[in-house]
Formats: sequence, structure tokens, C-alpha cells
Amino acid sequence: MVLAPALILLLPIPAGITVQGWRLLAIFAATIAGLMSQPLPLGAMALLGLAAAALSGALSPGQALGGYAEPLVWMVLAAFCISRGMIKTGLGRRIAFIFIRAMGHTSVGLGYALVASDAVLGMVIPSNGARAGGIVFPVVKSLAEAYDSRPGSTATRLGTFLTLMVYHCDITVSALFLTGNASNPLIASLALQVAGIDLRYGLWALGALAPALASVIVLPLFFYYRRPPEVTRTPGAAEFGRAQLEALGPMARAEKVMLSVFALVTVLWLTTSWHHIDYAITALTGLAALLLGGVLTWDDVLAERSGWDTFVWYGAIFQMARALGDAGLTSALARTAGQLLTGVSWPLVLVVLLFAYLYTHYAFATITARVSALYAAVLLVILAAGTPPHLAVFAMSYVSSLGAALTHYGTTTSPIYYGAGYTTPGMWWRDGFLAATLNTAVWLTVGALWWKALGWW
Repeated sequence: MVLAPALILLLPIPAGITVQGWRLLAIFAATIAGLMSQPLPLGAMALLGLAAAALSGALSPGQALGGYAEPLVWMVLAAFCISRGMIKTGLGRRIAFIFIRAMGHTSVGLGYALVASDAVLGMVIPSNGARAGGIVFPVVKSLAEAYDSRPGSTATRLGTFLTLMVYHCDITVSALFLTGNASNPLIASLALQVAGIDLRYGLWALGALAPALASVIVLPLFFYYRRPPEVTRTPGAAEFGRAQLEALGPMARAEKVMLSVFALVTVLWLTTSWHHIDYAITALTGLAALLLGGVLTWDDVLAERSGWDTFVWYGAIFQMARALGDAGLTSALARTAGQLLTGVSWPLVLVVLLFAYLYTHYAFATITARVSALYAAVLLVILAAGTPPHLAVFAMSYVSSLGAALTHYGTTTSPIYYGAGYTTPGMWWRDGFLAATLNTAVWLTVGALWWKALGWW
């Protein structure tokens, strides 16, 4: 598991930890500090930590490299490559234009069309940067400019509303699927290590279904009344979608292959509990089909820099986290936290720590860095207070993404949407605080009721 060093310093020193365990904890704490400050990219920092753990004897060479045999690590890499096929073939843009043609007659409907396309793409694309930034954002910008809404005096005609609504709803999409963003598989592996709960693709999506639906109802209304667009009717947007689809023409062979693979991979991930084919094997099979079908070349796979970067840091962080658990630090911290929280009601601990965890994202530039530093430690304390395990795990897992709404540097897509120029720093931070707080309250209340109805706690 991953332990937050700052939290450990506040607790009595647990007994029974080996010298190698403490050595590994020190190296891991330094690695997490590097992920937060980023003197080097995430992958480089993770490799430095892994090398230090092996050289110091905290991990054997086989242990140090064992994370790269983890199926989830390969699933993420393959999913990144599949998302490259979505962009290369133009299927992602086609999906967006289909929704715009159907729903884009009003400014709110236009926003929903963009969010719906983002949600469909989120079923298989594990990068919110590639999805909301690479595919959806250019469409957002084109639509705003089509209504003469540009940064400056005309920003509020349509651009301000669309950029804020789509960005914040993308944060919800990031929490909706196991593939919503690159840190979700890491969350799933930590939840399994700490609480013994296997967040499979279908289970993750089922748990998010009701709170995500409530979120995409509440957030657009919030921004419609807080940043009302001057243009409320957008019949030209539907025509824009229709014209873009006509320009794309009929689906080419490569696009049809991409659509087939997209559908197959999604269905297999959703039904893993029936056929028991591992997620990684499904993803690698989909990637192989794209290579055999000529949709992707091996050069395309090698050029997927985000995927390989995630592969490197995820494999390293996963292995060091697992080794910390094997060294006894997991059980030691759980025992200590349980002793300190005797007599404190678990609902109070759950709510206070979840919102504290949410607002710590002000100190992080990526979801991954915050998850690596805090997720397991905070989850352990919540569980030690007596919180039902499924309630604790699902709440922590989804809130991990929601904090990215707070700042204009909170995740990969933040600088893209902020950089469009339709908002100011003050507007982004004020609206981000309100939206993140409101969205978290929606997810926790609706989510708790939904998970109770499912019999999970």
C-alpha cells in the first residue's frame, strides 16, 4: 500500500517493522515528494525510486521489477494505444458530431452533447487529456467561435459557459469508469491491497452510475445560472455537427475496424465476471486486432508517449506499494490508527477526511501524485474508524478524481481549457471551489444511498 509520510509522523511508531521496511518507506516517501514537486517527469522519478530501492537492498532485483508483470499495468498501456486509434481514425470526432447533431439546438443541449461524447469515449480511453483535451476541446473551441465568442469581451456569449461546463463534467467522467483517467487502475490496485475489494471495470461503473447521473444534471445547471451564456439557442450548432459529419463522409474501413474493437473491448470489460478474461488480455487483444487490421502500426504504438510513461511510473509505484504492505506497514498503521480513533463515530471521520482529502488537491498538479501520496493512508484511517469497507472504498475512489476541479493545474486537461482564455484565474478558482464542493456532496449523498440500495454496506 502507499503511505502518506506526513500522516505516519503524527502517529506513534508501530512495532514489528523490519529495517528493510523502514528503508523502503524512506525511499518511497522521497519518490512521492518527487512526484509532487516534479523536478523530473513522473516516469523518471518512479524509476529513480525503484533503482534506489534495489541498490539499497530494500528490494531484490526480481521484486523491484515485479510490478511490470502486473496485468493492470499492461491494460493501461494497451488502452492508451487503443485511444490513439480513436484519434487517428477520426472515430472520436465522429461520435462527438453525432451527439452535437442530435442535441445541439440549445446551449445547454450543446454542452450535454459534448459531455455525452466524452462519456462514451471514457469507456475505453484512459487519458482525460487525450479524450477531453485532444478530441472534445477542439470541437468546444470551434463551436464557441462559430457564435463569435472569443476570449475577451465576447467570452460570455458562449465560450465561458461551454469551457467550464465541459471541463467540470469531464472530471465526473474521469470518476465514472475504471478507464476514466490514468490513476484509476492504481486506485483499484490499492483498494484491493488495503481493503480486499476488487474494483473490476463493471463494478466501478455500476457504483458510479447513480452519482454520476446526478452530477451531470447538477453541474450544467450550476454553471448555466452562475455563468449564463448570452446565446441560449444554438440551432447552428446542430447544423455544424451535420456539416462536419458530411465532411467526414462514410466510415472508412479503418474506422469500422476501430468501432468494432471499441465495442468488443468495452463489452468484454463490462462482462469480465461472466467470462473471466483478464482486463489486460482483453486490452492486448484489442490492440492486436488494431495492428492486424492496419488501423495502427508498430510505430504508432512506440509513439504513444503518454502510455509508455504511465506504464513506467505505474509499474514502479505499484511494486513499491505492494512491498510496503508485505513489509508489515499496512497492518501496523491500521492497528495504530484504530487505537487512536476509538470512540470516534465513523460517519464523522468519513466526511471530515473525505473533504480534507478533496481540498489537498490544491497542493498537487496531477491526480496520480495525490493518489500515490494519500489514497491508501487516508483509506486506512477511515476503515480503522469502523466505516463499512465498500462505502469507504467507493467514496475515496471517486473523490480522488473530483479534486481536479479546484485549480487550473489540477489535471492534464486543466491548462488546456483554462488556456483557451474564456475565464480568469479568479473565476476558475472560485467556480472550481464551489463546483468541486457541490459535486463531492452530490457524489457522497447520492452515492451512499445508491450503494446502500445495492446492498454494499
